[in-house]
Amino acid sequence: MIQMYLRKTARSLSEIAAMNYRQNTRTTGGSSKPVEAGKEYTVDITDNGSAGDGIARIEGLIIFVKDAKAGYKSVKIKINSVKDNFATAEIAAGSIYTT
Repeated sequence: MIQMYLRKTARSLSEIAAMNYRQNTRTTGGSSKPVEAGKEYTVDITDNGSAGDGIARIEGLIIFVKDAKAGYKSVKIKINSVKDNFATAEIAAGSIYTT
């Protein structure tokens, strides 16, 4: 019974984080994003998204990283696009990371 309830009401980790990011930007009055398209950043991949992309976060903003997997550490990524509550990225050329 509890499992059925959890399945009906549970949200994915990425949905919860996106909600938290939206709420934090509203309450702090911030409209600028912590990342910019075309720039490179170093991140840790902490989760896997439902589509198989890796998930990283910078200042609470979710970043979906193509071809990355949970557990990758110090991955250099290049931001492809920035939306209201998430960004998309790919592993930067020549990036060396640990697992």
